[in-house]
Amino acid sequence: MSAVKGRTALVTGGGNGLGAAIAGRLVAAGARVVLAGRREDPLRRTAADLGPGARAAVCDVADAGSVTALGAELAGEEISIVVNNAGIAGPVAPLVEIAPDEWDEVFAVNVRGVYLVCREFLPPMIARGDGDVINVASVSGKRPLARRAPYTASKTAVLGLTSTLAFEVGPYGVRVNALSPGPVAGDRMDRNFRLEAERTGSTVDDARAAFVDRAALGRMVTPDEVGRAAVAMLEMTGMTGADIDLSAGMIA
Repeated sequence: MSAVKGRTALVTGGGNGLGAAIAGRLVAAGARVVLAGRREDPLRRTAADLGPGARAAVCDVADAGSVTALGAELAGEEISIVVNNAGIAGPVAPLVEIAPDEWDEVFAVNVRGVYLVCREFLPPMIARGDGDVINVASVSGKRPLARRAPYTASKTAVLGLTSTLAFEVGPYGVRVNALSPGPVAGDRMDRNFRLEAERTGSTVDDARAAFVDRAALGRMVTPDEVGRAAVAMLEMTGMTGADIDLSAGMIA
């Protein structure tokens, strides 16, 4: 029997990128999906692309009132899967050049957002004695990434939150795991390669090669691979407190 089919999942940051890819794989596996995010238009476009199994819900995960409102909006639905995917990359600069407001913004979305969503949607799972939370972290939370201190620190925090929360809610039958992608092919990494090329005076191709060559497979992972990994994690019902690395061997 599928551990996904017939269930309802909430995917934050679901309007594009990894969130859309994860949502697409969940729908393909037979789940109903609520796509949450700050911008309504991309959410609605993605929901329309995914078909009747998906719907959009506007929410700013960093805002407690907005998350509470989302909980009220979905009170009539049994949300048994939560994928905390919403996140921002933050500034690319040495730590001493990063403003406090920039630091706080990264932690507000990447860490506070996970806390607020879990705080809102875990109680019904605990009451039912079943549920799954997947927190999307990053291999950047486990290895140095120069000039990206707020992002790497926030993702390390997500890993700590995941392992601790798994032990808090495990006795109630709720599973909490982290999925740590490596560099994912797409617009965000292309932007990073352009910035690195400008900083070092190299070409974009050289910047990409220098980064990708660190991986055992010599490539980046794809959004679809991340979506497939999320579904596979849900099928592993005996797993909790785990951090699943999906980095083409960036961490080995």
